[in-house]
Formats: sequence, C-alpha cells, structure tokens
Amino acid sequence: MFPGFTLRSIEVAPGIALRTRIGGSGPPVLLLHGNPQTHLMWHAVAPRLAQRFTVVCPDLRGYGFSSKPPPSLDHAAYAKRAMAADMVALMARLGAERFRLVGHDRGARVAHRLMLDHPERVERAALLDIIPTLEHFERADMGFAMGYYHWFFLAQPAPFPETLIAADPRFWLLSHSGKHGVPPDFFAPEAFADYLAALHQPGTIAAICEDYRAAATIDLEHDRASRAAGQRIRCPLLVLWGAKGRVGAWYDVPGVWRLYAEDVRGQPIPSGHYLAEEAPGETLTALEAFL
Repeated sequence: MFPGFTLRSIEVAPGIALRTRIGGSGPPVLLLHGNPQTHLMWHAVAPRLAQRFTVVCPDLRGYGFSSKPPPSLDHAAYAKRAMAADMVALMARLGAERFRLVGHDRGARVAHRLMLDHPERVERAALLDIIPTLEHFERADMGFAMGYYHWFFLAQPAPFPETLIAADPRFWLLSHSGKHGVPPDFFAPEAFADYLAALHQPGTIAAICEDYRAAATIDLEHDRASRAAGQRIRCPLLVLWGAKGRVGAWYDVPGVWRLYAEDVRGQPIPSGHYLAEEAPGETLTALEAFL
C-alpha cells in the first residue's frame, strides 16, 4: 500500500516509540491520522505526495502499534501537548527541524496544539474535518451531542467505555463509519484489518478513551490558556471538510478557524468524514496545491 516506503519504530521519548512509515524525497511532510484509525488511512495519499515530498506517517501514541503509556488521573499522557511533543521529537530524529503538517480528526487536534506550542517548527499546515476542540464544547447543542456522542461516551470514567468496546471491537470500529455489518467500501481491506488488529493490541482501547478524556479536561485547560494569552496559528492554514459530513453542515469552518489563525483558506471535499479514504483524488489535489 506504500510502495517505496520503509517501516520503522522510532523512539521519541523514554518509553515512547512510534510505528512510522517514511517514503519519498524533498521537503518533509508529516501526516497525522484520526480515530479509530492508524497511519494506513493515508495509503491513497502518501505515495503520491512522496513524489514531491519526504512523507512521514506515524501512529499516534496510544494508537495503532505505537507505545501506549498507562492511564493517569489527570490524563496528561494523552494530552495533545504530549502527543504534539512526540511529533516534534520524531521529526527532529529524522533531521527535520521545520516541516509541513497535515492532520485528520484526532491527528488534526494534535496538529493544532503543535502549531501553538512549537510555531517555529511548522511551515504550513492542513487540518481535515475539524474545528477547534474548545469551540466544539463551547458551541455544543443537542445536534452535537447526538452526532458526536462518542466524545462523551469515551470520556466517561474507566472502565465503563473500555468494557463495552472490548466486548466487540469490530462492531465498535464499524459504528464509526455508520455501518454495523461490513466495512464501508472506502476502507481498503488492508487498512481496515490494521485498524482492527490495533484495537486488539493490549492498551489500545484504554488509550483511545484516555485521548477523549484528555480532550474533555486537560486539553481544554491548555486551550483556554492559549486563548487567554492571545496565541494564534501564525503559519498558512488550509482547512478541508467533508461536504457530506457534519462539520461543514454545522459550522462556517474557515470562519471559525479565523478566530484562531492569521492566514486561513478552505474548501469542502466531496466526501463524508474520511476525506483521504473517501475522496483521495480531490483531497490530494487540494493538498498538493497548498503544500
């Protein structure tokens, strides 16, 4: 699925190693996946980008086959600040002090924090199908609660969500695509198998829940502090969203991001939430023109 790429496990902090796929040559681009996926979500995008860029595709900490630090009462191990620090260390290990950045879903939230905490590292960034976490919670209504119910389910205290998901991981994985019988056509069989295999790895389900608990607690503390300090994204920012999804239907996506960034452009992609898998050609066209 990633011709010409190499697969490595790269240590980015004591006890934290990230499964990482690297390919191509040219300016470095870091691609960050979402939940409940792994870096294989980029299989239709990364090889084409690798014709012009050095493409780095890691599994986030807690996801896929990367390290999974144990849960804690403050959820700090899964704060986006910690995940962003992983990525800065990863790129430094690969000799990239500055890089381009693309994130989808949870990976886009990591990318947002990375641009705030390490603005000197990012030349330009693209965020796929999100608005800021803080905005989601502050604008929450019944539609958001119903459509994003998993945010509130996964953030419940352990071991409630972990126990229910572990009873049938495949069913839970399929629920994210709106299917409860077979994987949707846009999930390549090899990618879906990787997503499911990752869920069966010890600690993955707990880590995903910790990611969402962090989003509802410590991440909001960091986001409010950044807003109070007047921190804004300084690099050029591209925002893409699925024309058939919820984010674009609910929000003026570029308008929201202009509250957080100085240079914003954006466009819808003819897809649902999974842009890079549902509409890889259109997603690539937008990314190549911007990157």
